[in-house]
Amino acid sequence: MRNIILCIGIFVVLYCKAQQNPLPLNTWMENIPQGAYVKDLNNELSPYIGTYKATYQGNEITLYITKEEGRPTKRMNKNFFRDVLSIRYIVKSSSGIILQNTQNMNLDNQSYFNILSIGTMPPLEQVALGYDGTNCGIGWGQINITKISATQISWEYLPNSLIIDSATCPPSTDKTVYLPVTKDLIFTKQ
Repeated sequence: MRNIILCIGIFVVLYCKAQQNPLPLNTWMENIPQGAYVKDLNNELSPYIGTYKATYQGNEITLYITKEEGRPTKRMNKNFFRDVLSIRYIVKSSSGIILQNTQNMNLDNQSYFNILSIGTMPPLEQVALGYDGTNCGIGWGQINITKISATQISWEYLPNSLIIDSATCPPSTDKTVYLPVTKDLIFTKQ
């Protein structure tokens, strides 16, 4: 019984220590201990929160950018918590047909469609985000958003892979990447 109480006590102390001493957003991975909290201490993520729209090649893209605090994260065999920007989106054709919609998806339990911030560059007013890709991971890569003004952001999408074969993705799967693969696309806050 004494060992159980001792273990619980150690856990509580370590947990409280991690919660009491948050680390800044851009802390290097090697400096993040197990169970740490990488927090938006300087409010770097808040200026990007909102609903934004743009049109690209006839499609209307709506981005829903929110801030998630204390999101559980696992990287390089480390489990920790961090504040992130999360982007969900709707892509509609010029005729109003919804081509892709992640707005109401439960993205916590799957490895595709997630768009989460991975770092900020405050002097450039830019946030880098990792994108898990669409079905089968097609289009995974990096998205950079740059704050232009209080109502506009610039979008750059750098996919690492747009090609996949039927051996790794079922033939009937929609393999289209609907997000705009471009640089300097301007989104306006709604």
